[in-house]
Amino acid sequence: MAICIIRTIILYLLIIVAVRLMGKKQVGELEPTELVLAMLISDLAAVPMQDFGIPLLYGALPICVLSALTMFLSVLMLKNVRFRELICGRPSVIMEHGKLLEKELERNRFTTDELMEELRMQGITDLSSVKYAILENSGQVSIILYEKDSPVTPEQMKLSVQETGLPHVVISDGRLIRKSLRHIHRDESWLNSQLRKAGASHIQEVFLLTADEHGRVFCQLKQREDAT
Repeated sequence: MAICIIRTIILYLLIIVAVRLMGKKQVGELEPTELVLAMLISDLAAVPMQDFGIPLLYGALPICVLSALTMFLSVLMLKNVRFRELICGRPSVIMEHGKLLEKELERNRFTTDELMEELRMQGITDLSSVKYAILENSGQVSIILYEKDSPVTPEQMKLSVQETGLPHVVISDGRLIRKSLRHIHRDESWLNSQLRKAGASHIQEVFLLTADEHGRVFCQLKQREDAT
């Protein structure tokens, strides 16, 4: 039993390392090499977990080799555009100036029903308003509307808007994150004033407090136990 647990933990940690090496991507955005790696390591890890007669090295070594190979291919794709296109393909324009490009749809085996679904998901019902529809390597469809059909921006309406920054979590579940406080160039005296504004006397009373470099603050206190 102990051997089973130890082997499982080792392979589990090894898979986590392999997935982390692939970078911060969603499964739908993985490159073909990374997707193949994700599928293979699950099979490679399952066999040593179940069959104690197979040495652990026989499962761990292929995972390490595949991870190293994937990293090598990723670096090669960064350096060589042609190799990247060969492995990952290139985006395809499947709709141009309100017209479907039948040959591109057929070449990518992308049906009109799938295109209509993508348009509906982006709130587009008028196909004539689409200037370009591009099928990305990830399988997602990017839609570019005509300028007259695009949402109006404050700049176009000559409106002045207040800039917002990236919110940093300063307090999380009653714990102060000093690194975030330094990021927004504030000190504890400023924090204490924000707590008083929110009606809190201690950091432990705050469930979440975020702030950005422009001074925008969000604060939510913890729910009291008697509040049901």
